[in-house]
Amino acid sequence: MNKLLATLIATLFATAAIAQTPVTPAVASAQASAQHDINKAANKEAKIDAKADANVAKAEMKADEKKADAQHKANKTKAKAHDKVVDADPEDKMKAQAKADKAAAKADAKAGKTAVKADAKVAKEKVEANADKAIAATKTEEVKAKADAEVKAAAAK
Repeated sequence: MNKLLATLIATLFATAAIAQTPVTPAVASAQASAQHDINKAANKEAKIDAKADANVAKAEMKADEKKADAQHKANKTKAKAHDKVVDADPEDKMKAQAKADKAAAKADAKAGKTAVKADAKVAKEKVEANADKAIAATKTEEVKAKADAEVKAAAAK
């Protein structure tokens, strides 16, 4: 939104600066065409930014779900292991406790690994989103530069 607003303000100033030069029909046509191209590029950039942000939000939501599921499974595994310790005979309690501790550690490790993988996917999506945004911004700047050049060429004729 801020980029779009900044683009519109910059366009306003550029239009005001261009308006100070004598306007011939060719210059007016070039200005109108340039403005149309700039607006089109700014809208395309805004759409790309919105799509990239939506993809990042979707990836974060999926990651949160995966992490929650993994933690739930780990807690379930720990609870089962603890129940076995409680149900164990008094002479087997130490052995059952050791088994439960091992199962809990394994469950925590698995949940941690899942969380790391999910966070890595989110980080990758963020990098891709930033790249898409940067490319879109560059294309918009290119369109602006070409439009300015066309207007100047038309004014020089």
